[in-house]
Amino acid sequence: MSPASDAPAAAPWLLLIHQIPPKPDYLRVKIGRRLQRIGAVPVKNSVYVLPDRAQSLEDFQWVRAEITDGGGDASICKAAFVDGLTNSQIEHLFRSARDADYVEVAEAARELWGGIRGRDRDGQRAARPEDELSRLRKRIIAIAAIDFCNAPGRAMAEDAVRTLATELEPAPTMATDTDASGSKPGVSAYRGRTWITRSGIFVDRIASAWLIRRFIDREARFKFVDSPKERPSRGELRFDMFEGEFTHEGDRCTFETLLERFALADAALHAIAEVVHDIDLKDEKFGRDDAPGIERVLKSIAAANPDDDVRLARGSQLFDDLYALFGADANAARASAPDGA
Repeated sequence: MSPASDAPAAAPWLLLIHQIPPKPDYLRVKIGRRLQRIGAVPVKNSVYVLPDRAQSLEDFQWVRAEITDGGGDASICKAAFVDGLTNSQIEHLFRSARDADYVEVAEAARELWGGIRGRDRDGQRAARPEDELSRLRKRIIAIAAIDFCNAPGRAMAEDAVRTLATELEPAPTMATDTDASGSKPGVSAYRGRTWITRSGIFVDRIASAWLIRRFIDREARFKFVDSPKERPSRGELRFDMFEGEFTHEGDRCTFETLLERFALADAALHAIAEVVHDIDLKDEKFGRDDAPGIERVLKSIAAANPDDDVRLARGSQLFDDLYALFGADANAARASAPDGA
C-alpha cells in the first residue's frame, strides 16, 4: 500500500531539514548512513522525507538529536506538497531506493549460488555459505521494514535468496506435499488456523485472505503484524511474508501460489489471479485491461480504511463481486463455444 493519497488536504509526509557543519568530516558521513538505515530519501539538498508514521517521527527525532549534538541544526515538519513534487513522485523515490537495495541482495545471492554450484562440480564447497545466507535473509527483513511503498524488486530478491536456500538446505516437508499414500491432504487440514500476514494489507494480501476464508479455511482467523520477523506459533500459517508457508514463488504472487498449492481449478479464480498479479507485480504479464480500475478501487478502500480488518471486509466484498462477474463471463464463454470445443 502507498502511504499517501494524492489528496491535497492531507499532510502525509515528514520532512527533516538540516544543516551540518563542515567539520568534523565524519559527522556528515554518520548522518548520511543513519538516514539510509531508516529509509529516508532526499527531495532536495539537506531535505529528507519519510511517511508520516509514529516510527518515522521517532527515527527523525534521533537523527535530529545527533545533528544538533554535533553542532548542526535540524527541524522536523509535516508536509503536503501542493505544487512541484507530487505524492506519486515521492513514492517513486522510495520504490527506487528500495529496489536498488533489493538488487544488491539478489545479485549477492546469485553470485554465492553460482560459486557454490561451481565448487560443487569441483568437489569443493564454500566455507560457511550458510552464514552469508543468514546475512542475506536478515538484510531482506531490514529492507522490508523500510519498504514503505512496496517496491516491486522485493519478489526478485526473495526468489534469489530462496533459490540459494534450496541449494544449501534440505527441502522442508511441507503440509501440502503428498503423504505416504501419494495423495495430497485435503483442505480440511488447514481449517481453524490463524493466518499471519504483514499489516497495511493491499491487493495480494487482501485477495489472498479472501481466497483463504472463502475456499480454503472458512473458520480462518487473521493476524496482521508489523514485524517481518514474526514467527508462527502452533496452528499459525504465514502468507505473503518472506519465508512464509505461502508466499511468492518464482514469478507468481501469493494468490497464484495458493491456487497452485491447493489445486483450485476455477476459471473465475484464475481470472482474479491475473488481475492480482498485474496489480501486485506490475510486470504486465497478463495485460488485463480491467486491472487499473480494480487497483483504483482497492486504493480507495485502503485510503479510507487504515484498519486492516475493515480493509479485508471491504476488499472481500469487491472480490465476491469480481468472482461472480468472472464466473458469469466463464459460463457465457462455455455456452457460446462450439460443441466439443
